[in-house]
Amino acid sequence: MSLKKRLTAVGMIAIAAAITFIVAGSGREVSEKKEDTIFTGEKETIYLWYTDEALTSYLSGAAVTYNETHDVRIVPILESGLEYLEKINQASLENSAPDLYIISHDSLEKACLAGLASEVKPRGDAMEDVYIGTGLKAASYKDKIVGYPFYFETSSLLYNKTYLRDMARSQLEAEIDQAEGEAAQERIEQNKEEESGSEPEQEPLFTEEQVDAKVQELLPTTILDIETFADNYDAPQQVEGVFKWDVTDIFYNYFFVGNSIKMGGEAGWDTSQIDIYNLDAIASLRVYQDLNQFFSIDTSKSDYEAILDEFMEGKMVFTMATTDAVFKLEQAKADGLFEYDYDIALTPDIDESRKTRSLSMTSCVVINGYSENREDANDFAYFLTAEYNDILYARTGKVSAAKGVDYGYEALDKFAQEYEQSVSMPKMIETSNFWVKLEVAFSQIWNGADANDKLKELSEQIMSQVTGTAYEETYLEEPKESEEEAYQEEVGDTQEEAEE
Repeated sequence: MSLKKRLTAVGMIAIAAAITFIVAGSGREVSEKKEDTIFTGEKETIYLWYTDEALTSYLSGAAVTYNETHDVRIVPILESGLEYLEKINQASLENSAPDLYIISHDSLEKACLAGLASEVKPRGDAMEDVYIGTGLKAASYKDKIVGYPFYFETSSLLYNKTYLRDMARSQLEAEIDQAEGEAAQERIEQNKEEESGSEPEQEPLFTEEQVDAKVQELLPTTILDIETFADNYDAPQQVEGVFKWDVTDIFYNYFFVGNSIKMGGEAGWDTSQIDIYNLDAIASLRVYQDLNQFFSIDTSKSDYEAILDEFMEGKMVFTMATTDAVFKLEQAKADGLFEYDYDIALTPDIDESRKTRSLSMTSCVVINGYSENREDANDFAYFLTAEYNDILYARTGKVSAAKGVDYGYEALDKFAQEYEQSVSMPKMIETSNFWVKLEVAFSQIWNGADANDKLKELSEQIMSQVTGTAYEETYLEEPKESEEEAYQEEVGDTQEEAEE
């Protein structure tokens, strides 16, 4: 999952284009729905547009299953992702629009302003009981849910479980040897050495459950833990690095500032809730910059797919990965090309006082505001996202945003936990170029630029776009080390009070 590729394919809908079709879509009455020229039966035809060819077989199966028990006919139609919303808008004006369509959540503001999205009206259980909360926030605009969360993408910590289990066994053996040595020494001192005789039958030194418990102890929960792990790890010969990830793609980097930068509030649409330039974000990016010296990752050779291949070859212990890694690793194991065990852990925090949050994307099923069949479209959207999702991953490689789904792999359950605490990409038209600019800032900071200066510059650019006038931030003086410690203690006390 490359954010740059996604932006290239889907994010072509710029502010000017959005304004164009918003104007075109406003003040128009929907003309009478033309007669269905494909089917002549009594069933009403509901058209579903989508852009990802990987969904074709799955959507066709869902349509057939739904058609068998309902008085409507679902027809999925694959469309090009280029100028997707503009085509939906134009088709709506020409009375040939889809009744519902699948789109990334960050385009929902454009869709709503053009009248192409309507508030959902699901049947059955409350949506909060059906979908993961992050997905509902992603599918919301101005406090209304305007889409059904379908599937998600986020990043989390992928690790070589074989290496950690080997390390766990070594530590358990060392602990046992130490305990036995101390016990023997105690017997000698007390003159209670047992007479030599036949050796008792040896029992296993420890159980696999104890090994797994030790692995959980070894898993890093902070960036500092990863550095400590690297300092103390007796790496196998084939390991070339402890931690390596694609530092050129903001999707794998964003967790460093995910909890300190605010973009549009939790639902990502409120321009009054933007906070890019703050001390926490600066401090987090300084930690990020220091990792360049610690792990020496060359940005010219940093590529997600290449790094994942290196992980499969056993050349590293930890990396940041998206859900697609599970399919690739499982396929490689089945083909005999991956000889290790792996697992997913939650993304590590900066330190004990600075939390992280990964970035996430949610694809939604949206009901076209121009459709005359919104009730039927709502019903099928709910069926597709909440009832026909048990084979979604197996058929498409997509991970459902619904609750309680058996994904078939424990690693995907961990990704769902990461998604639940992630921050969704915002949908504000005024900040649509934020991710490109932030990615540039990350690259510059990684290569030595001052984090304070770059965040200040970025904030001024984005806030100038939001306010429509030149915007200048007041320069933030960073606290000295002693002041920083006092500040972190105060932040920790505040967080504890909030939790209580």
